[in-house]
Amino acid sequence: MVKRRPRRLTAQVRREVIGLAREGHSYRQIKGKIGLPLGTIGLVLHPLGGVLRKEQWECPTGWRLSLEERIAIQLGCQQDKTLTAIAVELSRAVSTVCREVNGNGGRSQYRAVPAHQRAELAARRPKPAKLAARELAAQVEARLLRLWSPEEIAAKLRVEFEDRPEMWVSHETIYKSLYVQGRGELRRELHRCLRTGRAQRRHRGRVETRGRIPNMVMISERPAEVLDRAVPGHWEGDLIIGANNNSAIGTLVERSTRFVMLLHLPGAYTAEAVRDAMTEKILMLPAALRRSITWDQGKEMAQHAQFTIQTGIPIYFCDPHSPWQRGSNENTNGLLRQYFPKGISLRRFTDADLDAAADSLNSRPRETLGWQTPAERLNELLVAITG
Repeated sequence: MVKRRPRRLTAQVRREVIGLAREGHSYRQIKGKIGLPLGTIGLVLHPLGGVLRKEQWECPTGWRLSLEERIAIQLGCQQDKTLTAIAVELSRAVSTVCREVNGNGGRSQYRAVPAHQRAELAARRPKPAKLAARELAAQVEARLLRLWSPEEIAAKLRVEFEDRPEMWVSHETIYKSLYVQGRGELRRELHRCLRTGRAQRRHRGRVETRGRIPNMVMISERPAEVLDRAVPGHWEGDLIIGANNNSAIGTLVERSTRFVMLLHLPGAYTAEAVRDAMTEKILMLPAALRRSITWDQGKEMAQHAQFTIQTGIPIYFCDPHSPWQRGSNENTNGLLRQYFPKGISLRRFTDADLDAAADSLNSRPRETLGWQTPAERLNELLVAITG
């Protein structure tokens, strides 16, 4: 269908018609001043809404496009001018004009007045808070109480409510509701459910301490298949330490699924205790999921050779002060601090407590897994392995 536009009218005449309309003149008054037929005047003004109210032309800041500029953009599109040429005429950035046109239907459907009305509506402040909706706030609160992170919550809501955009919320909105005083959409005490437990943001750093143990096989000798996470069965391990360095829990994270297993160490976390606990836990897995373990250079791994003899699983050691070489384990240990806070003795926790924490963590969706849970991904692997 050929688009309808004013014919035999110069740009100057069109601007004169629009200018008279913006001053409040009726069609007949414009006809009397310019001598154009009413139908021709209608062809100029109908695409702009027909009637141009004076208040529409008021623009509170020069940073935003005015209605006059939007009309110039519409006329330029109708005249098949390039967006660059339109931007030069308006002394605006090409990106501004491009964003304006593409965000309002494209060149063929761009209309100045509806675009201006949408821009005015979007610019109104204050806006209602997203989490003021009780259904959405209840969903977010329930997941925070399950110790999900705001990123996990935001992603899972999009999956579960894919046809209801009103139930979508960004992780940044959740953080702001928890951190910014006075917003009040979520209960203030829910900040304790975050991994850090803090009520305000701050930069975080971590200092690593290392032990020295004999006969280490370094990470540089680890098979290449471990790096790309394509082959399951490669694990990363470490300890989380309790108050006064008197207690610990061992952690194992599978690299491809992020599945977590926790080692119960009720007494001292000696090398023998860690070796025995890890041997018992790792041998519960099928052979296809027991390929290697990467650990840092802590003295609790002094019995690594005996562990390898007992299980057939090699242990590789990270370089000093390089926690990113066990990135999955480092991230998981941070998550586990929600279940086992710093500054307390970890001996109070039983095997059942550790299993419950691991189950909770393994049922949380992960961005790196396409928002699947580690348990779901591991089950897929086990089904494939067992046929």
